[in-house]
Amino acid sequence: MGVGERRGGPGLGAGGDADFTTPAELIGNPARSAMLLALLDGRALPMSMLASEAGVAPSTASAHLSRLVSGGLLRVRGQGRHRYYELASAEVVAALEALARLAPPRPVRSLRAGTRAHALRLARTCYDHVAGHLGVALMQALLEAGAVVGGDGRHDPRVARLDRLSAPGRDLDYRLTDAGWELFSRLGVVVPSGRRRLTAYCVDWTEQRHHLAGAAGSALLTRFEELDWVRRGAKGAPRALGVTDAGRLGFAEHFAIDTEALAA
Repeated sequence: MGVGERRGGPGLGAGGDADFTTPAELIGNPARSAMLLALLDGRALPMSMLASEAGVAPSTASAHLSRLVSGGLLRVRGQGRHRYYELASAEVVAALEALARLAPPRPVRSLRAGTRAHALRLARTCYDHVAGHLGVALMQALLEAGAVVGGDGRHDPRVARLDRLSAPGRDLDYRLTDAGWELFSRLGVVVPSGRRRLTAYCVDWTEQRHHLAGAAGSALLTRFEELDWVRRGAKGAPRALGVTDAGRLGFAEHFAIDTEALAA
């Protein structure tokens, strides 16, 4: 194809001229660009999470998201009563990736906001168990070790019946095996008796995978805190969990999890 020739496609008028100003104005806003970049890895995220990524109030995030949807850069996926936002097409992904290669690093205007969002993605509490990158990695380690069985840890919205993002899972029945009980015993994890379900799970918004919940998930978090592997309130975020030096060693030894790689 020669320099003077163009492929037809969306955005090209009858004269072959594309109006770059509309998508450029949408992408160029700092809050909207932060939301778009948060979705660049293929996830669909709720408005609350995108507001946190952009460092804006929910009402402001709602207005930005409406513009991105009407401008064709985002689309909305509904699961139950909840709405999740994702990039609208492969063309949007390609455009953002091209701009990312051209753009200079974003200046950090609010170190507190930036580190808070990162800390929440890395490790946080979800009610009384571990979520975020660490929670998902922990679930995967338990599955690979045969300590937990009943699924593969992945959330596929195309086949999910009751499961939805950022919510307790209902489609699968995970179970703690003898190997799991042995692991708990070695770590000194005590699961209290009661009517609560032993091994439940949630669909984590961070990676759209499962993390362990239920009595087993709660007991693990309790033990991690007793061992001083994690501490609450990392980077000023009440729900964020900070991994200590002891935790980096402990997660590597007992679960083969490189927490420094998770934070990268």
